[in-house]
Amino acid sequence: MKSFLIGLGIGVGLGVLFAPMSGEETRTRLTETASDLADSARQSVEQGRDQMQRGVSAIRSATERVSNSVASGINRATGTESSSSANL
Repeated sequence: MKSFLIGLGIGVGLGVLFAPMSGEETRTRLTETASDLADSARQSVEQGRDQMQRGVSAIRSATERVSNSVASGINRATGTESSSSANL
């Protein structure tokens, strides 16, 4: 992703240098391009955050299942049924 953004920046820079546009058009185009890049970066960050949250949720549920399974096994082995298995 980094190399893509670097390549994009270089391409935009070269395009600005060799484009036959007026100063006003160039500034407008640069502003639009910068805005597009910022939006793209925000979307990438949001997607990464969403993936991270899904991963954390999956790990939490797996940990809960294992904890419940261990507590159930302990209860069966000791012959006790306790409602405090959530504390394990």
